[in-house]
Order: sequence, then C-alpha cells, then structure tokens
Amino acid sequence: MTLNTPQKTYNKLIWPIYLLNGFNNISFAGIIILIVPLSTLIWPGEDYHALEMGILITTLLWSSSVSGLIFGRLIDKYSRVKILLIVTLVRSFCMILLGFAIAGQGMVTWGYFFVLILIFGIFAGGNYPAMVSLSNDIVPLEHRSKFFGYFSIAGSIFMMFGFLISGSLVEFGFWRIYFFSIGFAVLISGLVFFFIVNEPKRGIQNKELHKVLQDDEIEYDFKMDKEFMRKTMLSRTNIAALIEGIFSNVFMGSLDMIILPYLMTPPHNLSPLVTGLFIVIYGVIGRILGQIVLARLSDKVSERKGVRRIYFIIISLIGGSITFVLMFFVPIPNLTPIEGADIVLFFSLPVSYMMGILIFSSDAVSSLYAVNQPPVLQEINLPEGQGQIVSWNQFLEHIGYGLGPLIAGIFISIFGQNYQVSAIIITVFVIPGTILWILSISWYPHDLKNIKDILKKRAKVLEKRKNAN
Repeated sequence: MTLNTPQKTYNKLIWPIYLLNGFNNISFAGIIILIVPLSTLIWPGEDYHALEMGILITTLLWSSSVSGLIFGRLIDKYSRVKILLIVTLVRSFCMILLGFAIAGQGMVTWGYFFVLILIFGIFAGGNYPAMVSLSNDIVPLEHRSKFFGYFSIAGSIFMMFGFLISGSLVEFGFWRIYFFSIGFAVLISGLVFFFIVNEPKRGIQNKELHKVLQDDEIEYDFKMDKEFMRKTMLSRTNIAALIEGIFSNVFMGSLDMIILPYLMTPPHNLSPLVTGLFIVIYGVIGRILGQIVLARLSDKVSERKGVRRIYFIIISLIGGSITFVLMFFVPIPNLTPIEGADIVLFFSLPVSYMMGILIFSSDAVSSLYAVNQPPVLQEINLPEGQGQIVSWNQFLEHIGYGLGPLIAGIFISIFGQNYQVSAIIITVFVIPGTILWILSISWYPHDLKNIKDILKKRAKVLEKRKNAN
C-alpha cells in the first residue's frame, strides 16, 4: 500500500468495515431508538418510564466506555481484526437473546434487558477504537474526512432502514423479529469482515515511516511507555478533546431521549413508524448529504493545514445545538393516537416541513464533528497509541453520552414534561467544549510537530535495523 493510496483502493481493502459498522449501528442505536416502545413493552398501559429507561441507556454507554479502556490497550498490542471478531460474536448473541425476552413483566423484564444490555455494552467498548486504529493504517491522511464520512454514511443508511423496519415491526407487535434479524446480521457481517480484511502494518500511512516500512521484514514494534504517554497522549490538544468529549456528549446523548418522547408521547402522539419516516426523510438524509459534501470540503480545506479541521468542529457544535433547540419551538399540533399514526395527515401539515428543515440543518452541520474529530486525534498521536487515545476519548464521551439520557430524563420529570425548557438547559453543555476547541487552535501545531519529530527519529532507528539485516 502506498502513501497516496487512491480512494477506490483503500475502499477495496476496507469495505467490509462499512457493512459491519452499519449493522453495529443498528444494534447499538436500535436500543436507544426503541426506548419509548420498549417502555410500553415492559410496562403495558403505563406512562413512559423516563428514569428506568434512562438507566438502561446509561448502562449501555457507561459499560462500553469502561471496557473500552481495556480494549484500547489490547488493540495497540494485538490483532485488531481478531478483536473485532470477538466483539461482534458476543454482541450478536446478546441481540438474539433480547428477542427471547418475556414482555409485560415489569421489573423482571427490565432486569432481563439490563443484564443483556450490560454484556452488550461491555463488548461494544472495543468496536470503535479497533476500527479507528485500522483506518489509521489503511486510509491515507488526505482521505480521512471522506473515509469517516463514508463510515458515518454507512451507519446512517443502515440506521435509516433499521429505523423504518424496527418502527414497523414494533408497531405491529413483531419486535422479536427485529432483535433476531439484527443479531444474525451483525454475526454475518462480522464473519465477512474477519475473512476479507487483512491486518495492515502499524504506522504504514505515516509519511515519516512509510519508506522504511515498505520492507517486508521491518515492523513498527514500538510500544507506548509512561514517558511517551506524557509527551504525546497527554498533550494539550488531546486533553482539550478528552474534556470536551464529556460536555458535548451530555448534549448529544440527550437528543434522542428528548426528541423521541416529545414526538411520540401526548399531546403529539406520533407513532413509531411516522416518527421513523420523519427522522429518516429529514435527519438521516441531511446527515448523509452533510457527510458527503462537507467531508470532501473538510479534506480539501485541511489538506495543507490540519488545524482547519478544528474550525469545522467548532462550527458543528454551535450550529448543531442552535438548530436543535429551535425544533422544540415549532408549533406541532396536538394529535390523537389514531391521527399520530396517519402518515398522510402528518406530512400534509406545514409545521412538519418547518421542523423537518431544522432537523435536516442540525444533522447536516453536526456531521462536521464526526468527520473531523477522528483525523485530528490521529494526527497528534503515535501509531502505538491510536487504540488507547480513542478508547480514552470514547470512555469520557460515553460517560457524558450516558449522562445525557439520565439528565434528560430527570429534567423532563422535574419540569413536568416541558421539553422546551429541558432542551435549552441541555444545550448549555455545548459551551465548555466549544471554548476548549477554540483554545486548541493555538496548541495543535505544536503537538503535531512533536509527533512528526518523534516519528522521524524512529524512522532512523528502523532504517538502521534494515541496513543491519
């Protein structure tokens, strides 16, 4: 593989990762998306149990964040392809077992979901760090935003169909089929990934190391120690990104927990299918277009100056939060459950287009975060630290993301189902992260130079080994 690997070539090498990411997204986010129907499934005829369902989502996110710290070290030492296979096998079986849950038993059913979601979350912790680490050694730097754009698009497209299918199945009482089918799909995609994707050399895409690593006998075998952890992983930009992840993800983690109950509970009463169609048509399509157009723009603008990716992240946080809050001030009419299930009726309402434009804009602008944050962290960390820094970041992001549903549930309960007030308060959590990224604009060039200097020295060490052979 060459440093200027063309787009078609790296996609040919890594294409199963899109498939695996897509089904993993459905399995992980499907639990979140179905949070309201699951509450009804567990407690038939009762009001939405915001606190108990918030605990489930928090458990899902926090268990994956803690386990990710362990997986991060394993990813930097062992085969990332094999780790992803193990993670996939366990997650698929958990989804299949969820299909055997006994509905309507209250806390007994809730406890069954809790145990399986806990196990599912623990193994989910190794998924994203392993994928990012692999991409660091397969995808050239000048294609990174496009790759993460395609990566996110794959998840969004799968989520689009998953949302529609899950909404339809749950609405007609076939929720078991949803869990069974997704479980088997995750299993098959994991096996396809394992048998097709080859493990790349670590560091092969770093310009400073590329030439010497072309020799088949030379491997980048440096390991992270305390000295280099302090010099690199604890750099100011890394610390800013880590802390920012907590605050920004409290906001991001609360979005579904606020918008879905807002639309699906009285007085709006939109059915899961109508809600799914609405979010797919506007939100998912907005995200996909944003990740295609804005990802290409990010790579082009940041090709010579990587620091420009940080400007896109700042725009994403500010623009995404403002448009999100505005959604709750669109005057959606009160509907009966029968009216809320009428697709034609809802989409004939002018306010549906007003809110749809806001969802489209929010998701399009927010996509800038997903396609720019990973490349920033990859550039300012060593090859042997890619798994760990992503797992650190994932740990703190999931702590924040897991707090989001819990905080949202508390605010919704405290303010008597006042979603407007809850949304405004949640948006405040975006401010600290925005400030930290603004500060990192001046720190990033120094941290990037530090990594390049270390890699140049290591390239000389590897060159000496090559000549000695």
